[in-house]
Amino acid sequence: MVTIREKHSRAIRWCHWLNFPLLTLLVWSGILIYWANPAYVPLSDSVSKTLMINNKLAVGLGWHFALAWFFIVNGIVYLAYLMISGEWRELVPERSSFREALLVTAHDLRLRKEAPPQKGKLNGAQRIAYTAVLLLSAGAVLSGVAIWKPVQLSWLTEALGGYEAARLEHFVFMVLISGFFLVHVAQVIRAGWNNLRAMLVGYEVVENGTDEKNL
Repeated sequence: MVTIREKHSRAIRWCHWLNFPLLTLLVWSGILIYWANPAYVPLSDSVSKTLMINNKLAVGLGWHFALAWFFIVNGIVYLAYLMISGEWRELVPERSSFREALLVTAHDLRLRKEAPPQKGKLNGAQRIAYTAVLLLSAGAVLSGVAIWKPVQLSWLTEALGGYEAARLEHFVFMVLISGFFLVHVAQVIRAGWNNLRAMLVGYEVVENGTDEKNL
């Protein structure tokens, strides 16, 4: 028996898809800022010029600051929806999530034949990963603000260890978020069309009364 059921609300889908171009362009503009000086570009002059990632400080700053506000607003809307709708309960890790995450990881690595039974929309590994990326995003915003206004917000900059520490933390947050993004895309491809369709239109197809693996 095949049934169609709602999986993702419109608010979740919109915030999710807005993050896709925003994060991509934020990483791109961040690279322009970090590698504005040719001395810091880990590529040859010909390659960096071909990719147009050197001597682009003004371009990088302009794009980064403009996009950051959209990213922040989108994040606030997403968090507000989670709180108001109560869907945060589906996202925050539970006491059993860490054990379940180990079993899910073992299944993904083909060390375990069957996936552990899933309760709710997300499994334990997803709860941990999605909560972690929210915390990483908050860290990226705070560290970004700290290096943007190190004098006016000196208390925040100092709390993060000083300007250079905040700058490094901002870079590390970007790398970790990018890593999550790449793994997430790989998992989407691995899981198949049903999960992607659910994030596009909000509904999933369930066959024989069993749940497919969520993303």
